[in-house]
Amino acid sequence: YVPDASRSVTVVSTLLNADKKPGYTQELREEYSVIRERIAKRSNKRVLLSYVEANENLFSPDWDAYSPPLPSFLGTRVFDDYPLESLLDYIDWTPFFITWSLAGKYPAILKDGKVGAAATELFADAQALLKQILAEKLLKARAIIGFWPANTVACNDVQLYQADEPDAALTRLHFLRQQIPKDVDLDNLCLADFVAPATAGYRDYLGAFVVTAGIGADKLAAHFEAEHNDYSALLVKALADRLAEAFAEQLHKRVRMELWGYEPAENLSPGELIKEKYRGIRPAPGYPACPDHSEKATVFELLQADAEIGVKLTESFAMTPAATVSGLYFSHPQSRYFSVGKISTEQVKDLAIRKNTGLDELTRLLSPNLGSL
Repeated sequence: YVPDASRSVTVVSTLLNADKKPGYTQELREEYSVIRERIAKRSNKRVLLSYVEANENLFSPDWDAYSPPLPSFLGTRVFDDYPLESLLDYIDWTPFFITWSLAGKYPAILKDGKVGAAATELFADAQALLKQILAEKLLKARAIIGFWPANTVACNDVQLYQADEPDAALTRLHFLRQQIPKDVDLDNLCLADFVAPATAGYRDYLGAFVVTAGIGADKLAAHFEAEHNDYSALLVKALADRLAEAFAEQLHKRVRMELWGYEPAENLSPGELIKEKYRGIRPAPGYPACPDHSEKATVFELLQADAEIGVKLTESFAMTPAATVSGLYFSHPQSRYFSVGKISTEQVKDLAIRKNTGLDELTRLLSPNLGSL
């Protein structure tokens, strides 16, 4: 289990290396032995609110005074062969260096006293390969996004409606709510809180997206591996990941300014974008605000991502090509990122009923989040 996705390439590479694997796995065994011992000695002091109490403490703005912004279109739109050159200014290079176990923020890392020389050499190699990728069109980027009428129902679910018939149900997204005790003036958040409830008397809207910059990455990496150039093969995958994240960032900006258009005058620098200074959020299934990976299946079915842009979802909810980002668009000005954190078995049971799925499967998927109750 790798908690930081940016380290996946390095970890898998180490595990596939016959010389490095034994020492690495032994280090992990020793590390987890210490962790198990530490946790066994620790009393469980975490107290959760009951699921009912958490639902009662939801975030509830003045929906009567809210006017939901109308997207420029409803339904889906495909972006094929998106220009990679347009993504360069949106690349966040800091996670790229983390992938190679070089700690430090870009660009300061290039002058770091300990890792600066190695980071500078790595960055130069990355720039040279990126230049080749652009010149020879070795990678392709594609995306599909969509917007639909929506309302929150049953407290923690969002009902989507047909694009051309807003009274006809389309599908439903299911979210989880924080159950950690909060100060009296703080809410127990759920993503459904940021969409107007059905009782508001009007339709709100919700968006979804799948973007990839990994088309051609496996082929290019295989080419380098055939030449016994594992370094360049790993570099390709790391660059494809950065381009995919940059694609998600740039497309979200276009959503805010033109495609949904609720912030047409936005004027943020790349640094401000990385710090998420914009209005709205794009949470992804499997991440802290939506830890249920299986919601990805609903997003992919909704967008027909496989048929439209060739991005597939595996049985374990991994995306292929690997350099792919998916998620949801929320536009409410008070929407924000948060971590669901620990939840009760009571909430998981309710989720299983709402999703009409097996309790055992959801318990397995959400095991890192399970607390008491």
